[in-house]
Formats: sequence, C-alpha cells, structure tokens
Amino acid sequence: MSGVAWAADAAGVGGGMASIAQFVPLILIFVVFYFLLIRPQQKKAKEHQNYLANLKKGDRIITGGGIHGVIAGLTDTVVTLEIAENVRIKVSRGAIAGSVAETEKQAPAKGGG
Repeated sequence: MSGVAWAADAAGVGGGMASIAQFVPLILIFVVFYFLLIRPQQKKAKEHQNYLANLKKGDRIITGGGIHGVIAGLTDTVVTLEIAENVRIKVSRGAIAGSVAETEKQAPAKGGG
C-alpha cells in the first residue's frame, strides 16, 4: 500500500511542470495565428485607412459595390463621385474599396488572339 501512496505523492510534486507543459501547444497555436492571420490583417487595414485619409479630388476609385468613378468632392465622411458626365453620387468614405489603377494591376490581362 505504501507504493501507491509514494506514486501519488511523486505525481503531486511534478504536477506543476506537467500543467505548464499542457499549455505550450495552445500558446504555439496562438503565436502561429497571430503571425499568419491577425498581424497581416491589421497591416492591411492600416494601409487602407491611410489610403482613405489621403484621397484627393480627381482620384479614380472603385467602391465596395463595384461603382467606378472620379472624386469630385470630399468631406470628412462623404465622397462625391462623378460616375458619368454630370452624374454625381455621394458615398461614405468607408465604402471606397480602392483605386481603379490598383484593381487594373491586379486583374489578369485578357488575351485577344
């Protein structure tokens, strides 16, 4: 019977290190998620915020809904787009997805024969 008590006592002494070792895989998973998912997303969001802050009149942009236009006017929260001659719409700054030039760079060229 003393052998069982001895084993239980030994497990209690080393249990502190064993419980810390159980968290190591969890910590490693969090680190991997941070560097592969969270950090790049934060960087992209920061770049988009800088882009929106640096908009100026005459820039060709595309909205999140796919509307292409030229900036005709700006305020802190609203952008006036000219989408055709004498046709203007107002959209929120947050609705702007990016520059038309950037989307044309990313789109593959169509082969014409």
